[in-house]
Amino acid sequence: MKRIRQLSAEGQSIRKIAKSMGISRNTVKKYLTIDYPSADESNKRKSKIDEYRSFVDGQVKNGNYNCENILKQIRGMGYEGGLTILKDYVRQYRPGRQLPAVRRYETAPGHQAQLDWGIAHYCDKYGVVHKVPAMVMVLGYSRAMYVEFVKRCDEDSLMRSMANAFEYFGGVPREVLTDRMKTVITDYSEAGPVWHKRFEDFAAVMGFVPKVCRARRPQTKGKVERGVRFLKENFLPCRCFTDLDDLNSQVRQWCIEQNNRIHGSTGKAPSTMLIDEKLMALPSSDLVSAYRWQSRKASRDGFISYDGVLYGLPWQYSGKEISVRVIGDALEAWHGGIRIASHRRERGNRTIVWLEGQYKGMPDTGLSIGAARMAFLVDEHRVETRPLSAYAMLMEASHD
Repeated sequence: MKRIRQLSAEGQSIRKIAKSMGISRNTVKKYLTIDYPSADESNKRKSKIDEYRSFVDGQVKNGNYNCENILKQIRGMGYEGGLTILKDYVRQYRPGRQLPAVRRYETAPGHQAQLDWGIAHYCDKYGVVHKVPAMVMVLGYSRAMYVEFVKRCDEDSLMRSMANAFEYFGGVPREVLTDRMKTVITDYSEAGPVWHKRFEDFAAVMGFVPKVCRARRPQTKGKVERGVRFLKENFLPCRCFTDLDDLNSQVRQWCIEQNNRIHGSTGKAPSTMLIDEKLMALPSSDLVSAYRWQSRKASRDGFISYDGVLYGLPWQYSGKEISVRVIGDALEAWHGGIRIASHRRERGNRTIVWLEGQYKGMPDTGLSIGAARMAFLVDEHRVETRPLSAYAMLMEASHD
């Protein structure tokens, strides 16, 4: 009995143990002399893999951890067990997965900003899940962050949101690091990246040097990668918003809160360190505002689409390329340096905003029908008259 062995191990005599437990001394002697198996030995069960352990050990020793490969071999030797037993046995020898080591990069104040797109998901009132892209920019030194949600990841959205980010930070970093997105580079040669012409012009105007990270090495811009992940884990869950403007208003407030918190890597608030970033000055407001323009082609019935809303234009500009910009709550449409329409911005997809007098003066050309297929209704006096001899000739022809 365990109690007898325990008391004996504590140094009590057989007599004292027998007296305290109310049993005879011979009984105590008997249980002290019996050789009980250990718990491990008593619970150990014979496994179907036992006969093949030496072979499996040899495979593992030679670096073969592929259980399906080993299973095929021992099945030929008579093994009747399954794959799970084999995996459980090999697991104890399998080396742990090692992530490749990466170098930690710290940049000088004002030197670098990292930029990336994050794709967020939201559910509408009908339960349908949609995607909305978010441009995330993080300054490498201070870790100050800016986020802007957009309708699409196109050139206009990229440059517009970057210009907004520079204004938010109060200046421009010396270089901006991105991945190899199509709106940034068009190709990659031995000489380096082939920059997208519009993005290259944008970089020149703003004054920063564009950089792209190495292929299949997103960790080289790890600061913004973590920023995107933090946005999805901290800002998005259970967030309610009415439209894109409302979502951006909320995320700007969230950025202010995050930039005022103590950052885990630097031990300081990004807003405090932002003072020491020493960013380059912003270009003139005229140059910056030029990248807030977007191009739209007017439809044949005189509308342009902006954020899912149709805005009316004078009919004379149907089918033409129109420049569009947002100023406050107004949307302006320009053509040839002339403002042709101004609308109060509306919310919600598939809304139609008419322009007063949109079709005024438009000629009513009617239907265009081929002349060869056209019949004419004429007055009675214009009906062709024929001589009686013509009708006689028709009667003779019908009798032939």
